Amino acid sequence: MKVSINDDCISCGLCVELCPEVFDMPDDGKAFPIVDVVPEDQIDCAREAADSCPTESIILED
Repeated sequence: MKVSINDDCISCGLCVELCPEVFDMPDDGKAFPIVDVVPEDQIDCAREAADSCPTESIILED
């Protein structure tokens, strides 16, 4: 599963809280995926992060 974050991100940090093995956020910027492909053991948390994102900025592609 591929992951990306679009420009609608508001830097709330929820994705990083829910799935720190997949997402990161610098102190002065927007969240970004730290992997191109979500590891199999992180798929559930990546989906939870995408479902919880207030701006629906997380894009997951099979």
